[in-house]
Amino acid sequence: MPELKVEVIPEGTVIDHIPAGKWLKVIEILGLTKPNGGTLLIASNVPSKKLGRKDIVKVEGRYLSEEEVNKIALIAPDATVNIVRDYKIVEKFKVSIPDEIVGILTCPNPNCVSNHEYVRPRFKVESREPLKLRCHYCERTIEGEEIIGNL
Repeated sequence: MPELKVEVIPEGTVIDHIPAGKWLKVIEILGLTKPNGGTLLIASNVPSKKLGRKDIVKVEGRYLSEEEVNKIALIAPDATVNIVRDYKIVEKFKVSIPDEIVGILTCPNPNCVSNHEYVRPRFKVESREPLKLRCHYCERTIEGEEIIGNL
């Protein structure tokens, strides 16, 4: 397999092992759909031993919040986040789905109290593989693309 060559960033974040085709949702989560001055590098549908095909997103001059990492975990549970400083990876970690997801996605049930009252949406993780969540308030379960659509 030929080596993938992607420009190195001096400072910022690299998100690797995103399932192929999910890079757009990742940059939407990060609010990077419009130019912000920093370099944004996207490698889409590249060969991966682990996933078969994957996407990679590099964001110059930007570091992720815990909430952003948790959102990415819902889309790409096998993703790896690399923190880059002075052209070197100084920290590397695999995202993980928390046991409870609070304030990150909305409940698709239009009658759920979380859609009408001032309460933060709260979901309990029922299973990680496949990912299945249950609303704390109305007990509606959501999974797959429905989760991604409610981020």
